[in-house]
Amino acid sequence: MNKRGFEVISSYAGKGINLPMRATKHAAGYDFEAAEEVSLPAIWKTAIQSVSAHLWDFFGDDQEQMNEKQEKKMKPVLVPTGIKAYMQEDEYLQLTNRSSNPLKNFIVLPNGVGIVDADYYNNEGNEGHIYFQFLNFGLRDKVIHKGDRIGQGIFLRFLKADQDETSESERVGGFGSSGQA
Repeated sequence: MNKRGFEVISSYAGKGINLPMRATKHAAGYDFEAAEEVSLPAIWKTAIQSVSAHLWDFFGDDQEQMNEKQEKKMKPVLVPTGIKAYMQEDEYLQLTNRSSNPLKNFIVLPNGVGIVDADYYNNEGNEGHIYFQFLNFGLRDKVIHKGDRIGQGIFLRFLKADQDETSESERVGGFGSSGQA
């Protein structure tokens, strides 16, 4: 029985997706690559455009609509990896940023770290496709190219409390969903 590892999701089969690998024999993290080219808009450019638009239309009636439009532009961007991970029930895959991303590329994980639960693997919502979400705090848009190393994954065990109680429900969704409100 396989304990933990990676597979290419079916929709990316045959598209040159590399399984995550550790860069050195003592590295803790497995390097993930982008599965396709993605543009990360600079949030400062979007923020400046938003302020300019608000000033221009200060007396207009479409403030709420404009706010919604600008918020959509400033949301994190999901970068697909084409990868899914399998692991034991008491493990999770922690997704972390590459240390060079903020320094060299001005991109950060807005949630700090990502958590991929064991039951995310092969879920009905998206087959367990792992994405990294990024914000670009630079002044220019950043293009991530297919094959660029974007983040790392580290398999970790977790402990449960003595009085651990969970619902018996199964995962019903894909990214960002445990099926709980």
